[in-house]
Amino acid sequence: MIWNEKAEKMPLKELRSLQSKNLISLVNRMYTNVEFYREKMITAGVKPEDIKSIDDIVKLPFISKMDMRDVYPFGLFAVDMKEIEELHMSSGTTGKSVVVGYTNKDLKIWSEVMARALAMGGVTNEYSIQNAYGYGLFTGGLGVHYGAKEIGATIIPISGGNTMKQLSILQDFKPEVLTCTPSYSLYLAESAKEQGIDFSQLNLKVGFFGAEPWSESMRTEIESKLNLKALDIYGLTEIIGPGVACECEYQDMLHIAEDHFYAEIIDPETGKQLPDGEKGELVFTTLTKEGTPVIRYRTRDITFITREPCKCGRTSARMHRLMGRTDDMIIIRGVNVFPSQIEEILLKIEGVEPHYQLIIERKDQLDILEVQVEMSNKLFSDEIKNLSHTEKRIEKDLYAMLNIHTKVTLVEPKTIPRSEGKAKRIIDKRII
Repeated sequence: MIWNEKAEKMPLKELRSLQSKNLISLVNRMYTNVEFYREKMITAGVKPEDIKSIDDIVKLPFISKMDMRDVYPFGLFAVDMKEIEELHMSSGTTGKSVVVGYTNKDLKIWSEVMARALAMGGVTNEYSIQNAYGYGLFTGGLGVHYGAKEIGATIIPISGGNTMKQLSILQDFKPEVLTCTPSYSLYLAESAKEQGIDFSQLNLKVGFFGAEPWSESMRTEIESKLNLKALDIYGLTEIIGPGVACECEYQDMLHIAEDHFYAEIIDPETGKQLPDGEKGELVFTTLTKEGTPVIRYRTRDITFITREPCKCGRTSARMHRLMGRTDDMIIIRGVNVFPSQIEEILLKIEGVEPHYQLIIERKDQLDILEVQVEMSNKLFSDEIKNLSHTEKRIEKDLYAMLNIHTKVTLVEPKTIPRSEGKAKRIIDKRII
């Protein structure tokens, strides 16, 4: 189902004209109302009158999360505080959080793009949605909530955590839709199995999973264990929250709401714009946002963009599911490693669970990467020689992909810490 035919099937020429108009307006507003951004433009040697179309966006300076933290809390607000109806903050764990403000128009835009995303999974006003994203300052819960209200679906605002209650409601209320992080969905499946609950007997049809990178192999795992279609949804606090992009029913990359968010792919080292199909860092400009708009925000997410036609008929650009981040990338002996690469290998190995951690240490000036992964109960009951064989096989497969040696340790079931939010994958013990 397509929620907004006009916007989601807009011809490219018409889209570019709309984006150009909105970028020109945005640059003028930011230059006039945001002292921090005006100074960045002056430093970059660019004036509002230099921006005549969307193609001129390359003249404008980037904004980073550090920039937003440096002007905490309200230094990037482009409207008077009396126009702000809602505040949210990023979920970052280091340094100051990023604060974003939403005007009434911003909340309507958020509701609209989230309604488009939910409709991509077939959600209608006859569906119920169990929303297990966290409510509060985190944007996940309320983003889904607003989109569900826009569609007219029934919302079960359970928020994150409280796993036994989640399972009880899945059984009793029979929702068709589940929204949460992919790692938490597997935790729900694991807990359900312990309680003797069969997901095939529930009413779930589709799940929207995001807030952390996940692989195609994990999708297969989730769909198998939860008996639903698993769709990837993308968003970030700095842009608007969830709803920036989402997969449709064909699960072939994520459609970007381009009338509101202009996407670029850049070389993370040089900042140079890269062509469609080439992998690099994702950059967004919020063309229509009023409260805290951003121009050329560096997400640090690694992906690529395509304009190849999608079977669903939408004409918007699509982004590949996240392939890692420039800032959660691990460098081991000069080799760039992303957790998603390791996950891809682990989920192909019979007898291991999708729960793992990467432990990095430095010994004798040499970086050592240990991959700790949980065994299934069946493998745990095997002989020691079989466990050793599995460890060696994983080490061999990881070496073939990464070209570095890793130490693989199989650990007992249920020993990797579980998370009701984003899974903590990396423990870096190096003193550098």
